[in-house]
Amino acid sequence: MRLALLVLLACLALQAKAGAQKYEPLAASVQAALHAAIADRAAPEPRFDSLQEKIDWLTEMSRRLARRMPDREARLEFLKTVRYEAQRAGLDPQLVLGLIEVESGFRKYAVSTAGARGYMQVMPFWIDLIGEKSHNLFHLRTNLRYGCTILRHYLDIENGDLFRALGRYNGSLGRPEYPNMVRAAWEKRWNWGPRIIQARQ
Repeated sequence: MRLALLVLLACLALQAKAGAQKYEPLAASVQAALHAAIADRAAPEPRFDSLQEKIDWLTEMSRRLARRMPDREARLEFLKTVRYEAQRAGLDPQLVLGLIEVESGFRKYAVSTAGARGYMQVMPFWIDLIGEKSHNLFHLRTNLRYGCTILRHYLDIENGDLFRALGRYNGSLGRPEYPNMVRAAWEKRWNWGPRIIQARQ
């Protein structure tokens, strides 16, 4: 009985506090474009303007993340993957770090009450919409690839309006709490240089 109670408490502790994306039908062309974005298997090597910037960024972000991810090697792999997937989607990597902080608290196996999974709290219906049955939303690259692609999609349909895109991402469109939490985390704990969100041509 005591063991069952401990297991139940551990499971509850792993639940994420954030909401989740809502299913919305996608046009066939949008579905195909998002599927192509998910399917690309390029190696995760992030871009930096110089070797010094790479060293500085990884050192500083690693320092900020150390308390939440004590394993240095895993932490550096995580940061490189975040930066790669964020850049790939035209997002600011520090915005993505802020979103992950709010969504999952940097817990790889976080599960929300709505069933959203992983670092970026991706809803499983996205696998059916744009992915493949073999995709595991607890896998680092898979989760970040989906999360960044979905946020980019929401930014595109909201014409670059980050407040509304974050609301869609969280399933709380029109309410300020979630976008404000992500923005606060981005600006206060993950700020680094100019904020960059690229427009799609």
